[in-house]
Amino acid sequence: MSTPSIQPKAAWLKKIKWDEHGLVPVIAQEAGSNDVLMFAWMNREALAKTVELGEAVYWSRSRKKLWHKGEESGHTQKVLEIRLDCDEDVVLLKIEQAGGIACHTGRHSCFFQKFEGDQHEGDWQNTEPVLKDPNDIYKAGK
Repeated sequence: MSTPSIQPKAAWLKKIKWDEHGLVPVIAQEAGSNDVLMFAWMNREALAKTVELGEAVYWSRSRKKLWHKGEESGHTQKVLEIRLDCDEDVVLLKIEQAGGIACHTGRHSCFFQKFEGDQHEGDWQNTEPVLKDPNDIYKAGK
């Protein structure tokens, strides 16, 4: 028996300080390793859908629609815990990452570039390998 959709006007959603676009920043953190895997945005509907499904659903600003993480790649995020920061304007998801890949580049984490050096000679270095070629993850002609 499926539960009815949670209304985006639910009282618990009102506690969050949404920005002027009705969005809140979201950090996805892997429960086992505590690695920060990605940063995204949610609107009320996305957060309500995340609670309903138990899997991460974000708001895609570029596509202007809900984005169920893994809908194309299969790399879904099972949500184990949802936290709200002290200012009530950032959401933290503790997740289990299906397939070990959160980034569209085929890496474990979206935060694979590390700054090394100083202000004059420094640069960003890739610190994580590509686990799977993005061409093998996403269908051609997307």
